[in-house]
Amino acid sequence: MKRNRLFYGVLILISIGLGLFSRKIANSYLPELINDYLGDAIWAGMIFLIFRFTFFYQDTRFIAIISLVFCFLIETSQLYHAPFIDSIRVTTLGSLVLGSGFLWSDFLAYYIGVHIAATFELYLLKRKQYNIALA
Repeated sequence: MKRNRLFYGVLILISIGLGLFSRKIANSYLPELINDYLGDAIWAGMIFLIFRFTFFYQDTRFIAIISLVFCFLIETSQLYHAPFIDSIRVTTLGSLVLGSGFLWSDFLAYYIGVHIAATFELYLLKRKQYNIALA
């Protein structure tokens, strides 16, 4: 099956929109447990899409693994506090990309987000509806 790079670019933009929506608007509509981790799962799914876009011809499992490693490294980096990195983390963009505080539970949210993104990709590939010429 062939993949379409433009399709992944659009999915990245959609996931950015959904992630921002989950942080700003969904607070008043979703249960607290879901709201606490939804943004992290969407962020991890977006990381999967970015790695897929970048390493276009790699196997889905490879993309999932490097996405999880990246997400786990970002989360672990939140244990490190130095003035320069903390000054980045207090900005809106820095907080969205690097996070602000270490939580063990975020690892599960990242796993779920990457798993959903990878499963969605494999589902599309299997259904043959995704057989679009490469962009």
